[in-house]
Amino acid sequence: MTKKNSPAKDTAPEAPATKGERPAEKAKARARDKQAVAPAVAAKRAPGAKSDASKPKPVRKRREQQRAIDTKRTILNAALSEFAQVGFEAASIRNIAAITGLQHPLITYHYRTKEILWKAVAEDAFAEIRRLWDEGIAGQENMTPIERLRAEYSAFLRFTIAHPDFHHFMLRESRPGNPRLPWLVKTILLPTMQRVLPEIESAQAQGLLPPGNPALIHYMMIGMTSVLSSLKDEIQESAGVATDDPKVVDSYLSLIDAVVFNSANRRDGA
Repeated sequence: MTKKNSPAKDTAPEAPATKGERPAEKAKARARDKQAVAPAVAAKRAPGAKSDASKPKPVRKRREQQRAIDTKRTILNAALSEFAQVGFEAASIRNIAAITGLQHPLITYHYRTKEILWKAVAEDAFAEIRRLWDEGIAGQENMTPIERLRAEYSAFLRFTIAHPDFHHFMLRESRPGNPRLPWLVKTILLPTMQRVLPEIESAQAQGLLPPGNPALIHYMMIGMTSVLSSLKDEIQESAGVATDDPKVVDSYLSLIDAVVFNSANRRDGA
């Protein structure tokens, strides 16, 4: 028997691919893959688009922010001592850099000039004083004016003990002809004093403080509450008293309380 011939096809069968053609086919496949992913790549590279890797991590960002805060605190503390000990004219950012161990450009990055740094020191000190005042009366809206004054000047005394250079910083700036004094008075000293003047006036109206210019009473209290800091070395040498001893501070506050505040209460019949 003879085999029947199969029907002829319309097209001849494709010749098998040779080995030399396979790389070309692979290249075409790679080209097709690239075309498929190209839109996604283009979208990632579009202007304004950021990859996930370029986004700052929250933890890293917080650490960087805390590091900047710590650096500025180190600079301000050292600058307060520098300005207090040698004065504005003799103070040097390079000396502050040497004290802190920080690079000079890092300090000027945060505080471009010595005057900017000086202003930052003054603002920082009084911001801390006001913060202590706010904490002392927090949640005690029913405090009387004399009680508020007692709390505020006590907080001021403790601030001067914690920052012994503050008094000398202020003493240098209060000298006649100081070109920085008008800014200091307008920007910091007057707003700070105006906070306590109404309390002093109210206590005077109640007979709890003596009559007179309330600003002078304020400065009288500043003098009384800063003496442990301003005369620290003299008191140590002459009386053998360490004025930064917490027991000494408490004892001195008791003296102020007896002389100024409790005696005022006694005049009121309390």
